[in-house]
Amino acid sequence: MKRVLFVCVENSNRSQMAEAFARHRGGDTVRADSAGSAPSGQVNPKAIAHMAELGIDLAGQRSKSLEEFRDADFDAVVTMGCGDRCPWIPARIREDWALPDPRDLGEDGYRLVRDEIGRRVDDLLRRL
Repeated sequence: MKRVLFVCVENSNRSQMAEAFARHRGGDTVRADSAGSAPSGQVNPKAIAHMAELGIDLAGQRSKSLEEFRDADFDAVVTMGCGDRCPWIPARIREDWALPDPRDLGEDGYRLVRDEIGRRVDDLLRRL
């Protein structure tokens, strides 16, 4: 089983959606998690609603801190454009997906970011 961590600052939008896509599409071959360098404490209701449009339920997810994963080993770590606010975590594959935070975007903008995350997760899963 491959292990993947998606990281952003608040762990409420982008990294949550990426984790959900990886779990949904990776099935039993992937263990996906997400975390934030300064977690907000909640998953954005917009993320929950926009993922539900695709039949993916985020309602049970929670905003997590990177501290929870301090001693874990990962095959891939993906940061979501958080720059210096996301610390370096060792992994075989390390990528930064400099995607805009959809938090303040309208409905169409939010869906564009969500769909791009889905495409990138699919590509990552193929490369694992």
